[in-house]
Order: sequence, then C-alpha cells, then structure tokens
Amino acid sequence: MESVILHVDMNNFFASVSCRSHPELRNKPVAICGDTEKRHGIVLAKNSLAKMRGIKTGATVGEATLLCPDLCILPPAPDEYLSVSRKARQIYNDYTSQVESFGIDECWLDVSASLRLFGDGVAIANEIRRRIREELGVTASVGVSYNKVFAKMGSDYKKPDATTLITEENYRELLWPLPVSDLLFVGRATREKLHLFGIDTVGALARSDLRQLVSLLGKSGAELWQLANGLDRSPVCSNESIPQIKSIGNSTTAPRDLFEAEDVFITMRVLAESVALRLRTEQLCGCTVQIELRNKYLHTCSRQCPLSVPTNLSEEILGAAFELYQQAVPDLRGIPLRSVAVRVTNLVSEDAPAQLSLDFDSERHERQQTIERTVDTLRARFGAFSVRRAHLYTDPELSGFTPKAESLIHPTDAPK
Repeated sequence: MESVILHVDMNNFFASVSCRSHPELRNKPVAICGDTEKRHGIVLAKNSLAKMRGIKTGATVGEATLLCPDLCILPPAPDEYLSVSRKARQIYNDYTSQVESFGIDECWLDVSASLRLFGDGVAIANEIRRRIREELGVTASVGVSYNKVFAKMGSDYKKPDATTLITEENYRELLWPLPVSDLLFVGRATREKLHLFGIDTVGALARSDLRQLVSLLGKSGAELWQLANGLDRSPVCSNESIPQIKSIGNSTTAPRDLFEAEDVFITMRVLAESVALRLRTEQLCGCTVQIELRNKYLHTCSRQCPLSVPTNLSEEILGAAFELYQQAVPDLRGIPLRSVAVRVTNLVSEDAPAQLSLDFDSERHERQQTIERTVDTLRARFGAFSVRRAHLYTDPELSGFTPKAESLIHPTDAPK
C-alpha cells in the first residue's frame, strides 16, 4: 500500500503564538526581537505583514524599524512556544502514532494506517488544520504526499492555512518549476554549485545526468537527484522511538565587540562549561567540536575539528574550540566579533568504548571528570554562579551570563 504522509507546518509560528496574547496586533506587522540592551537586538521571527514590508530574519531592530516605522516588537516567549508545540503534538497523536518532529513548529505524520478511521490524507489534513486553528489559535499549512520530502514541499507550496496534495501524477507539474533551493537539503552552497551548471529548478535537477551530479556533489548529488524524482522512501519515526540528539551547543552575543583573543577565550570558557554540563546531563560525549564566529557586520566564519577521544569535559571542549578560533584569525581580518557559538556533534553514549590515542592522559582525564561533576553538584544546589573559575573574574562583563538561560532551543539540540 502506498504511504500517505502529511507534513504540518504552523504558519509564522513564533509571531503567531506571541500574537495570541495580543489580539490587537493581529492585523499589524509584528516581529519577535531580542533584547537590544544586551546587544541581542535582531529579528528572530516575523509575521506575514512584516515580511511583506521587507523585514528579514536576522536584521537588526534598527534596520527593521527603518523599513517599517509602525513595526510592533515583542520579546521571545519560549515557554509559550513549547506549550503550543506540545499541544499540537497531542492533536497529531489522535490520528497516528507515527509522528516525527522537524523543529518546534513542524512535524511529519504517517497516516497510512488511519485512512479507514478518518478518511483520506486530504480529509485528515483539513481536520488537523481546523483543530489547530480552533484549539490553539494559530494556523497551519499541510502537505499530503506519498513521501516525506514532497509532503514538506507541499506544506510550503501554499500558505497560510492550506492543504496541498502532491501525487505521483502531479509532482512534475507542481514541484519541478520551483527553485532548486525549495528542495529539502539544498542549501546556499549547493544552490550556487548547481547554478554554475545551469541547474536552477527542481525539474532541471531531476532531469540532470546522474553521473555529472555525483561528480559535482559527491554522494549527496545522487541523493538530491532521487529526492527531485520522487524516490524518497525514508520512514516517519514513531512516537515510541527515542529522538536522537544530534548536537549540543550554546551561543551568545557579547555585551561589547570582542577585539582581543583573551575576550574570545573568556566567552568560550563560559560556553564550553555550559555545553559540557548539558552533555553530562544527557550522559553523552562528543567526537567533534564546532565554532561559529560572527563579526560586527554579521558575517559568519565556521570551523570544526575531530577530537582524539570523545569527551564531555569543558577543558577539552574549550581547548579544541579556542584552537579553532586561532586558526580562523587570518580569515577574520582584524574585524571584531559580535557573537560566538560553541557546539559539540557526533555524539555517543559516555559508556561507549573508545579507542584511546597514545598521548591520552587517562589519569588527568579522570581527575578532571571528578572535578567537573563535583562542580555540577554544587551549582545545581547553590546556583550557576556559586562556583566559578578565578579567570572569569578578570572580566565580569563578558563572563557574567548563563548560556543555558539565554539560549533558544535548536531543533538538533534536544529531544522533542
């Protein structure tokens, strides 16, 4: 039996949820923005009216208000976002146990086994849209198709509050004329590579020579060709499966521009301690460290490196992160940094056996593990600032923040 898969995407989720508490703003341009006093003043999300006025995610509050003087600005409400997301999940569970999250506001549903109970895929999609609108006070667009990728493209095809059916008979007509960047997993770099070969639409990608794509993009070239031709057969995960944490990280926008390496080191120290604590809480270790550096002009530089041994210790994460920063210094061209991120990926259980390198100091590693777990216990009991490294007191302005409290949830940072 052919699968019937839905992709539900709640429209302008963050702005829509925030506007539920401010009904007077429903017909006005609204943006969710960070705290300008903490230099976090950028647009995190916006509603459709703000988008029509040219407001873009990532723009500064100043740029946004210049484009739209009557823009209504609201602060983020993460607890409310999580609450609405969980309630939406409860609605989905009424129709199927096979529900897979794709971020806080999107889910795939495999309703193949539910058709006799609730009708065809379009009927189920329309019922879910109605319930989300009436019970949660927001709207959703739903794509209905025979695979996950086309269902996702269907939910993007028509917004807001719409259902789009993508079938084996109509996908060429509906999806092939779309920009190739509309295909899942085609990012900016891939789009630019494809453009060099005259591949600018989903259809052009689907009709391309497979060997040429593999030569251009490697294994991902073949995968994208399959997606464009409707050959995706990836399953929808069920509720009973444990969501895999793919990465754990924290970032911060510094209270002032970071000119010196010492400033970056202090900031990374706080971030690394937070990341290490979250890894230990989840009983995980990471095999790769990533950093992301954003300068005052909002240009981003990213680096990553493998670790010789999986770790959840802040000292080892910090050492790798700061070494990556030092390697990136020539590319930064002396432009001061505005924000810093530290992330650990390729996660494994902390009980998983690891092949140790010849220069690995096991005694030092175990000693550091004892120290950091003892500090975890003290901070859990007496607060995040009860035990601090003396080095951080050299610059309280840079070190006086708790990343866990300031961070928004990232789809790959935590289980849904």
